[in-house]
Amino acid sequence: MSLLRSLRVFLVARTGSHSAGSLLRQSPQPRHTLHAGPRLSASASSKELLMKLRRNTGYSFVNCKKALESCGGDLKQAEIWLHKQAQKEGWSKAAKLQGRKTKEGLIGLLQEGNTTVLVEVNCETDFVSRNLKFQQLVQQVALGTMMYCQSLKDQLSTYSKGFLNSSELSGLPAGPDRDGSLKDQLALAIGKLGENMTLKRAAWVKVPSGFYVGSYVHGAMQSPSLHNLVLGKYGALVICETSEQKTNLEDIGRRLGQHVVGMAPLSVGSLDDEPGGEAETKMLSQPYLLDPSITLGQYVQPQGVSVVDFVRFECGEGEEAAETE
Repeated sequence: MSLLRSLRVFLVARTGSHSAGSLLRQSPQPRHTLHAGPRLSASASSKELLMKLRRNTGYSFVNCKKALESCGGDLKQAEIWLHKQAQKEGWSKAAKLQGRKTKEGLIGLLQEGNTTVLVEVNCETDFVSRNLKFQQLVQQVALGTMMYCQSLKDQLSTYSKGFLNSSELSGLPAGPDRDGSLKDQLALAIGKLGENMTLKRAAWVKVPSGFYVGSYVHGAMQSPSLHNLVLGKYGALVICETSEQKTNLEDIGRRLGQHVVGMAPLSVGSLDDEPGGEAETKMLSQPYLLDPSITLGQYVQPQGVSVVDFVRFECGEGEEAAETE
């Protein structure tokens, strides 16, 4: 007697012929039916969470999966976990890369209302300076500097100007949508891009009515998400005083900024300075960049504006001198 027939005889003896036949036909189905539905549903849900976490954070598939597993599928906790891990890795990588030269990078210029900021962030290679993540770091530094300036409670009767060195810049809050300081954002960027980077410096200018800040960035490109942030390799702010609101002030300010970037003056000087000699480093007595047949002072005077101050940033300047020393 075969095994199947023996089993059938045994079941008939216990349950009756009809129920035994039904049991043999139906017994495999409950096992399949009970588990297939939930398993597919859980898989689809996990995949959706994984895709959402990757979109929100930009981290790798492997890291996102690990985060969700560590946090029991809680999306918000998984994001927090990922950021903490990335920061730890970033600080570790930053410590290893410290001391490597950072001669490349970008200047960022941001203007909002009566406040203008100029920042410099450095990296090792021009290739990384063209990376979106690096440009977003420059954007964050400009926003942090702008927030700092706008928080200063000062009554302006004339313009005010200030500078932040690397240490001061690093300690600024990262902004309303980011945790920690700008130094924390720097560590995250180093961890992602694998190069040493530095928050080198920032300058800010605030002006009252009757003043105007002209600006220019050489090799300019717009920020990926902030339309009023401009990025480049050189930047200049020129503070002008004017008794009347002119329609062409923006164009005049841009031309003055071009002159400062191209001619690199050391001081403003005065309209009475004679060209040549020591006056070559004084802005108003220099040959005007766009028309060397006249001085910059001769260009400015008929425009009805007075140049009172300026700031010039050149990306990487000072690095070669420091290396020589």
